[in-house]
Amino acid sequence: VCGLLAVTIAGAWSGHLVLEALKEPIAITAAVLVLGVLFKRFGHWTAHAVHAVETKTGPKTLLFVTVFLIGLFSSVLTAIIAALITAEIIKLLNLPDKQKTRLAVYACFAIGFGAILTPIGEPLSTIVIAKLKGEPYQADFFFLLRLMGVWIIPALVLFGALAARLGTQTLTAKPEGKTEAEPYKQIWLRAGKVYMFVAALILLGEGLKPLAARTITHLSKYALYWINSLSAVLDNATLASIEIMPSLPKETLVFLLASLILAGGLLIPGNIPNIICASKLGIKSREWARAALPVGLVLMVVYFILLSIVL
Repeated sequence: VCGLLAVTIAGAWSGHLVLEALKEPIAITAAVLVLGVLFKRFGHWTAHAVHAVETKTGPKTLLFVTVFLIGLFSSVLTAIIAALITAEIIKLLNLPDKQKTRLAVYACFAIGFGAILTPIGEPLSTIVIAKLKGEPYQADFFFLLRLMGVWIIPALVLFGALAARLGTQTLTAKPEGKTEAEPYKQIWLRAGKVYMFVAALILLGEGLKPLAARTITHLSKYALYWINSLSAVLDNATLASIEIMPSLPKETLVFLLASLILAGGLLIPGNIPNIICASKLGIKSREWARAALPVGLVLMVVYFILLSIVL
């Protein structure tokens, strides 16, 4: 509704825009659908794989590898499937509720970082590539990997290391039998929601382009970095649809994306993986904030300093 109203009020309707809104969500929607079906068919092996890894390497390595690899491969798995896998793994672990919450927070931060590396990873990256595929950036499938990779990989290592600190005891038991699989109806419904969400963001971004051109371009990258703390309560893909413009310098893009990723992990509404894990694990908003805010705010300051020095 917001997307339709924004385009209508701005008088920005065109055949090209309609085609873009219909076309751009296809890749990420297909990935979510196909991987959802595969997870339904083979997801019961997750428990066996997790138990085998812990048996061979120990609990600390299990947690490090889980968070690091889920974060890294969320760019291919999609953030949604990565979050579903994360929730299922955490359910298997013999950890107190507070530590499960902390583990979910670290994993969702890692997913938020890793999923941005490809346009099928999450709606945020889909929107960024869609808005920058023309001049001057000519953004292709690996554009975000080249732009943000050096800032992403160290963060994945950090979140893996934080997760490893929780592994002070044996975490898994030998799995018995199959777990109940997700119904196909839910898989199709989720894919449909992703399609509509991304299509709506395309419309919203186009409708708000005149307003963004008058405001965003006049703000410094430092101001935009802290303004994007709003993505803690407003999904970061929504902010990206408004803020990302081809006229922005590359340094400003890096500041914008880093802040959107970091602030998106602070509270449950900030990112899709947070919403999925919190729902699946029964984590309340206050519990999430208590675990995520100290880590996230420190990292926002650290990244701000590093980005300011390097860029």
